[in-house]
Amino acid sequence: MLKSFLLILLLGLLAGAPASAGEPTIKIEKAWARATTSAAATGVVYLSLADTGPAADRLIGVATPVAGHAGMHIMVMEGSVMQMHPVDAVDVKPGERIQFKPNGLHIMLTNLKQPLTRGERFPVTLEFEKAGKVDVEVLVLPIGASGYP
Repeated sequence: MLKSFLLILLLGLLAGAPASAGEPTIKIEKAWARATTSAAATGVVYLSLADTGPAADRLIGVATPVAGHAGMHIMVMEGSVMQMHPVDAVDVKPGERIQFKPNGLHIMLTNLKQPLTRGERFPVTLEFEKAGKVDVEVLVLPIGASGYP
């Protein structure tokens, strides 16, 4: 009788568990890159990301098979000169949206293995401390593109 009661209690608790448990808490949108020429060795990825979970997370790495290396960088004005600096990690607070955009935070691709061709798509993996690895598909826009359509 006690076993039956405990089983019913356990099943009731499991049935009441939130449906969102296990759903990703990092949302990535509008991932894009500009097309490159055939001679280009570098490219750049832009995107928007948000943490929809209850706790902060941290973006700690990026990778893609289309480049020898992918890393986060930020453009900052130093005096009258725009400088690019590497970024080791990006903190993402709950409810906060982070924009990777031209002349700001971005993902730099070096040693491209192939040109980035308009209309094609390629994968990028973002690695978070808590959420783990999150894959995103990047759309390649024209060379002069200024933002996601």
